[in-house]
Amino acid sequence: MAATEDVTEGRLLLAEYDRIKEEQKTRIGFRDNLLYFTLAASTAVLAITVQSGQAQLLLAVPVICLVLGWTYLVNDEKISAVGCYIRDQLGPRLAELSDTRSAVFGWETYHRDDVRRTTRKRLQAAVDLFTYLALPMICVTAYWCSPTVRPLLLLISLAQTLTLAVLGWQFLRYAER
Repeated sequence: MAATEDVTEGRLLLAEYDRIKEEQKTRIGFRDNLLYFTLAASTAVLAITVQSGQAQLLLAVPVICLVLGWTYLVNDEKISAVGCYIRDQLGPRLAELSDTRSAVFGWETYHRDDVRRTTRKRLQAAVDLFTYLALPMICVTAYWCSPTVRPLLLLISLAQTLTLAVLGWQFLRYAER
């Protein structure tokens, strides 16, 4: 019974904070590694394409970038959602419980006021768009310019172009936040 008496709303909220910060940290590492893995996988496909001379292999790059790009975007959104939840829900609830007027979890808002944050966010959006949109479109365009274009693969590449446009639009939508 003594263990139950030690459970308070404040302790529960702090435990929740610890767990979601751990989730956020894990997602950040996973998201950042997705970028490196995308570049490595794309480079491998390009190297195999050059060695084999089979231009149709270039159409693997858009598939890689679509799958990993979407996964990157979903994780990035969840990372931001955790920060928003801490700032808008968890922090204010803990501040109310502790009768404090100062911000709880100050880092969650402090780092957002950096004057260079907007520039960093724009540069990151540019890197994301290059990696997950421009790079695969360069590969599709190179395939279109090759002498080995086949009708079925041309249709597949057009579908890839459409889905890449949707992914790019999603990246831009999330970058606006």
